[in-house]
Amino acid sequence: MVPMSESQTPRREFLRASLLAGAPAFLPAMQGAKAIKVGLVGCGGRGTGAAAQAIHADDYAELTAVADISMEQAKSSLERLKKHPKDGAKVKVEDSNIFLGLDAYQKVIASGVDVVLLATPPGFRPGHLRACIEAGKNVFCEKPVAVDAPGVRHVLESAKMAREKNLSVVAGFCWRYSTHIRETFAQIKNGAIGNLVAYYGTYYTSPVKPMPPASTRPAGISDNEWMLRNWYNYAFLSGDSLVEQAVHSVDKVAWAMDDKPPVSCVAVGGRQIPAEGGNIFDHFEVNYLYPNDVRAFLACRQIEGCYNENSDYIMGTKGTATIGRGPNPRINGETKWTFTGQKNDMYQAEHDALFASIRRGQPINDVEWMTTSTMLAIMGRMAAYTGQQITWEQALNSQEVLFPEGFDWAGNFKPAPLAQPGRTRFV
Repeated sequence: MVPMSESQTPRREFLRASLLAGAPAFLPAMQGAKAIKVGLVGCGGRGTGAAAQAIHADDYAELTAVADISMEQAKSSLERLKKHPKDGAKVKVEDSNIFLGLDAYQKVIASGVDVVLLATPPGFRPGHLRACIEAGKNVFCEKPVAVDAPGVRHVLESAKMAREKNLSVVAGFCWRYSTHIRETFAQIKNGAIGNLVAYYGTYYTSPVKPMPPASTRPAGISDNEWMLRNWYNYAFLSGDSLVEQAVHSVDKVAWAMDDKPPVSCVAVGGRQIPAEGGNIFDHFEVNYLYPNDVRAFLACRQIEGCYNENSDYIMGTKGTATIGRGPNPRINGETKWTFTGQKNDMYQAEHDALFASIRRGQPINDVEWMTTSTMLAIMGRMAAYTGQQITWEQALNSQEVLFPEGFDWAGNFKPAPLAQPGRTRFV
């Protein structure tokens, strides 16, 4: 991260104000303000980034506890955070507050923190979020919020609890906090392209965390440990590539549709490049049907050596909006528009909004719409896995449990084999 000088402080204050609708354009003076103690659960790259952004978001935020399955990874994360020239002094994690194991999140919650950052594999997310809310903690919750429909329903219950307790829960769907994307959607909502007709999103990229050869597996480790160390490649831990990664594009579809659910979807997908283990697809194409015959199409692929693109093409009765395929979003048609404002750091903006909401006592609750976006991606995966047309009601009420209860470090859980459309059954 680039160190922030004192002259840059107003920028951060402006972002906080602009991202909180109806909030004052300034924060009260925080001289002598109470420290906000932060706990991190999951010390990988995304978790370390979230911790850096969290302690940067508030002058009195400090990291006081971390949890991971690896002491090496936890200490590496802390060392990286301590090297920041401005915020390094805010890392105040004693050795006794470095917690290890699958139950380490409980110890972070019990350590006296005010905010918990959830950045573990998504399969754990519903249980971790519930524990935080029950304990009265504010939360930054990475996307997606679950890997199956029972997990989504569990998170929706947590959303209600968070509202009752006046807790802030900010989602890791970072595009919702991006100035140039927010302005684009504002233009669309104000009628710049007329009535929405269709949405086409792409998420073509290389593999995020390729499955290593079986020959690299250390001797003596359990199946569960091996899968957890390669979590992205197992649908019960990641949700599959559509749900874990391309869900960002799915979220923009949901946003364009006012977070209302579709009627149904059909999808194709599969595994083109073999891997020694894992059970995820490396490509999907999902067709969503919305009321009034509005359609949304999402195509994603994670294969090396292929054409890459992450763009959005939004078609209306009076024009089209394009995000990607150029430096700035633009609209063509009856209205001509190109974003000319200042782009922000959307990852930082998420945390600026979270901590400002805590200081103001005006909670943010992103949970309900982030469950819609997650469920929309899961629905697409269901349709691709089974080869069937899936309705929203079927998807939301599915009884299929991917993430097992009581998953432990030493066990040998057997996940489902790679799905075969037409043979894999909807549950």
